[in-house]
Amino acid sequence: MKKTEVSIVVNIGIVVSEFNYEVTYAMLELAKEHAHFLGANVAEVFKVPGAFDMPLAVKNLLEKKDIEGVVTLGSVIEGETKHDEIVIQHASRKIADLSLEYGKPVSLGISGPGLTRLEALERVDYAKRAVESVVKMVKRLKKAR
Repeated sequence: MKKTEVSIVVNIGIVVSEFNYEVTYAMLELAKEHAHFLGANVAEVFKVPGAFDMPLAVKNLLEKKDIEGVVTLGSVIEGETKHDEIVIQHASRKIADLSLEYGKPVSLGISGPGLTRLEALERVDYAKRAVESVVKMVKRLKKAR
């Protein structure tokens, strides 16, 4: 990391799904720890019932002046129907649209679809990648402006 990037303070929000909370709670704790490690400030954590509910919470955080980027954390585990595919497709599309609309980075830290509970637990560390993505993008956008 360049010396100029270290001095840039980044304020982020985290939107986390309560569905499959044994997975997403671990993701949230790891994300907060990694944000601190990167020198980022987690200004707000917004809990939502499920991944499909994330876009409204993401929009709420993006509208705040003190939030420069948003990390989404969720786990969409395969069920008996294709519901998991519908949930992740629609949530991810709207999350990307909101990032473009507000000109602020939003990472996709939602694992799935098609995961078993064990596979979801094995991917908890993807939360770190979601945090890194937002922090890097905020810093690079600040530098580009």
